[in-house]
Amino acid sequence: MISSSPLHDQDLSVDLDRKVEALLFVSSGPVGERELASFLGVSSKDIRASLGRLKARYEGASGLDLISVAEGWLMVTAEDLAEVVAAFRDVSQSQRLRLSRAAVETLAAVAYHQPITRAEIEEIRGVRCDRVLDTLLKHGLIRVGGRKKSPGNPLLYRTTSRFMDLFGLSSLSDLPSLEDLMEEIGGYEEGCSSEAGGDVVED
Repeated sequence: MISSSPLHDQDLSVDLDRKVEALLFVSSGPVGERELASFLGVSSKDIRASLGRLKARYEGASGLDLISVAEGWLMVTAEDLAEVVAAFRDVSQSQRLRLSRAAVETLAAVAYHQPITRAEIEEIRGVRCDRVLDTLLKHGLIRVGGRKKSPGNPLLYRTTSRFMDLFGLSSLSDLPSLEDLMEEIGGYEEGCSSEAGGDVVED
């Protein structure tokens, strides 16, 4: 019987460690050793060895750590970084953007009819929208994209890369139906409305 070489065994260990690390990273809760072993097709002994290597690698040299709880293993931030993580979370939440219904409707109008003028947006919405447009510009969700070749040469508005990032779009061709986008933006509005201290885009 030909035994595997140390180099081959090392490659297998690295591959297993990367897979275990990735699964723990994306998991929303603790993952048991048996569950990991079953999913990856290896023994529980292999999983324990992998977890040991990962934990040793994290100790003192990483912002992450592995902890064992009753239900399994969790990937968490390092205990000594708790203060800076909490401070960042507070700042991040305080800067979270909240969208008013007027902003939602205006943003949807720009997204689906861009480039579009203020008058055209107001025709769609049925109300004035100069203030909400200014605020959407301020928050980087829309931008001025030239002027329309018509009497008065009114400004044309387009969505920005921040808008794309906010709603997980890689290009305008990825825009869902108008109804679906309104639901998605509305859900974002509702989810953010409970965050204290955020900027509220209002008309």
